[in-house]
Amino acid sequence: MIKIIPAIDVIGGKCVRLTQGDYGRSKVYSENPLDVAKFFEDCGVELMHLVDLDGAKVACPANLDVLEKIASGTSLKVEFGGGIKNSGAVSSAFDAGAFRVICGSVACSAPELLASWLELYGGEKIVLGADVRDGLVAVNGWMEQSSTGVSDLLKKFLPSGLSTVIVTDIAKDGMLSGPSVELYRSLMEEFPQLQTVASGGVGSMSDIEALDAAGVPAVVVGKAIYEGKIDLRAAVL
Repeated sequence: MIKIIPAIDVIGGKCVRLTQGDYGRSKVYSENPLDVAKFFEDCGVELMHLVDLDGAKVACPANLDVLEKIASGTSLKVEFGGGIKNSGAVSSAFDAGAFRVICGSVACSAPELLASWLELYGGEKIVLGADVRDGLVAVNGWMEQSSTGVSDLLKKFLPSGLSTVIVTDIAKDGMLSGPSVELYRSLMEEFPQLQTVASGGVGSMSDIEALDAAGVPAVVVGKAIYEGKIDLRAAVL
């Protein structure tokens, strides 16, 4: 059964969601991310997804206090990303209680750094976040487009021990219009050794069932939970 990983995106210490990665189209869902995390915990969730959107924009984690509160205030394992551009940011995230750290833009800008972190911490602790727009990877809080295709990016890090990738289709993100099932299916066929986590577009339980039927092992879900499209408690059980 596919694992549901509920998401909290943070701007200014508040729980928000963007639409298609647009900072100008954000909606605040809670003033207190810890309360949201406790709700996830009450639903039986074990792993949650926390993105520091301020950090992604300024290239340095800006909401480590939120991570620390959730990690110390719940039993949840927290995967954390946003602004992870140097070794200090990685160690700071782990010090604040991250279970694993998501690295995105640095995979394009400084691949040797990401390779070194994979070798130092291992594939269970360092996750690649590949945010895709029209088949190409976007970087720096999705504000810039690289010239690198997602397959080429993944191939770079297999020798260093990459084991998990979270792939977000930016065009689908926050739209509740259905995930890119074919994208995930093709990546899993090309990279059967990787855990390919889906992200973006989930708007109903039928979307999750479609990903499950395709063999996707896990999916990050955000807006659909906040908008009441998915009953998290029922989905996790």
